[in-house]
Amino acid sequence: MRTIGLIGGLSWESTVIYYQIINQRVRERLGGSHSANSLIWSVDYTTVEDLIFAGRWDEVGAMLADAGVKLETMGAELLLICSNTFSRVNDEVERAANVPVLHIADAVGAEVSAKGMRKVGLLGTRFTMEESFYVDRLAGHGFEVLVPERDEREMVHRVIFDELVRGMLRPSSRDAYVRAIAGLADQGAEAVILGCTEIELLISDKDTAIPLLPSARLHAEAAAGIALNG
Repeated sequence: MRTIGLIGGLSWESTVIYYQIINQRVRERLGGSHSANSLIWSVDYTTVEDLIFAGRWDEVGAMLADAGVKLETMGAELLLICSNTFSRVNDEVERAANVPVLHIADAVGAEVSAKGMRKVGLLGTRFTMEESFYVDRLAGHGFEVLVPERDEREMVHRVIFDELVRGMLRPSSRDAYVRAIAGLADQGAEAVILGCTEIELLISDKDTAIPLLPSARLHAEAAAGIALNG
């Protein structure tokens, strides 16, 4: 079994999902009391949040690359950035490390392709929904990506940073997300990617009329598969 290195704390609430899912998948596959060989480097979220809002992505890249190298030094054989937004610096981590770095958009994209979907919606931070680093990576898997209109994008972004990364789960925000998802369904989306790892703490398939694709869960499951299969 390969050792998985998680670059987490982005935020820690969603990093918990990774740890849980990876260990669950390993136990399901190997049985008994098996669990994953894993390491977590958890950053102080306020530090990186301040940097991204100041547009200082080069410093974020250097910080997460350093975290990746430290995990590799401790024995990690596969790295993950436990975030959609911070996958913007995935290439920087990949250049610094000598082990594979599994991109979250590739894990999600592979799932969409496997399901044969041609058009999906995306919810996430403003960075994830509006910049090319994520949407283009998804589209490279052969399907169209839809995002909400500007006002709804601002709402989704605000809820993430004002509530979800702080552990706040408000029913009113869940309702607003459900409406945004319904709007994407009206545009022809066959499913909606929860393209911020914290969103799946707020909403699930039972809340919506169309399927949801939880990015943290898919990323973690893909990592467990790689770790077990070599």
